[in-house]
Amino acid sequence: MGGVLTNTVLPIALGIVMLGLGLSLTVADFKRVVVYPRAVVLGLFCQMLLLPLGCYAIAVAFRLPPELAVGLMLLSASPGGATANLYSHLARGDVALNVTLTAVNSVLSVFTLPLIVEIAMRRFLSEAQRIPLQFEKVVQVFAIVLVPVLVGMVIRRLRPAFAFRLHKPVKIFSAVVLVLVVLVIMVVGATDKSRASDTGMFMRSVLPALTFNVASMAIGYFVPLLARVPRRQAVAIGMEIGIHNGTLAIALATGLLKSTTMAIPAAVYSGIMFFTAGIFGYVASRKLRDEPRSVVVYRSMSPDATPPAEASGSAAKAIDEVPRASSV
Repeated sequence: MGGVLTNTVLPIALGIVMLGLGLSLTVADFKRVVVYPRAVVLGLFCQMLLLPLGCYAIAVAFRLPPELAVGLMLLSASPGGATANLYSHLARGDVALNVTLTAVNSVLSVFTLPLIVEIAMRRFLSEAQRIPLQFEKVVQVFAIVLVPVLVGMVIRRLRPAFAFRLHKPVKIFSAVVLVLVVLVIMVVGATDKSRASDTGMFMRSVLPALTFNVASMAIGYFVPLLARVPRRQAVAIGMEIGIHNGTLAIALATGLLKSTTMAIPAAVYSGIMFFTAGIFGYVASRKLRDEPRSVVVYRSMSPDATPPAEASGSAAKAIDEVPRASSV
């Protein structure tokens, strides 16, 4: 059962999930970096440097077993996704910035994710346990992360109306897949005698995963505020840094690293993040209740979307306007 899940079902499901992410992105999302250069640089600084360092400190502080420590580091290196954009919208964050960070993070993670995982394995695993970083593994990460995203972007570019109709079912599928994967990992760990220790590993992962989740949002929110970035952008960065693609981390742990144990932190985290993100979003939205909600990119999946009047100058040019289409 586990072999079929990790070798066949999960890679296909993850491909559909990443395809859904691609359906929400356009080339304009990458161009928007010039509109928010400071916020984007700060977001990437938090994601690529502060977050792995903070994750490492958490793994050491909780004295996590080696495989759980590597799994937590793998999670920290995974980019955000559409869920972060939705929560940012509900919390009145700058959704356009969220989408741009998601786009850039997804591309950079092809290179940073294998590097961070390799460093984590060298630090936490023994020589016998270690899986050396190989070029073919980097290619696999590229195929898993980037190819479906690019396909989704091409579909949206060539068939915007079709992409719009496909986006909602794919989002629902993504949520269902995440829940099912978490449940299967828990069931396999509880029923397979050869994995009897996995149940204890789940319990060992709860507090570290919760701490990592809260710390991620705090880093993503307060570091930009200290740098005098507008609060709406700080909320967006907090959501982007605090909500990771748990499905991707689970798929890489079970498929690429061949370790169900390494997938446990991502599975536990995925069950926690919706509640902590909701609390963070509620608190943040209260501080922003007198400011207009950002709806620019969150609504741009619609074929009839147009840039709002508040966008002007270079921002209006950078914001994506999906071409009108009445038929596929």
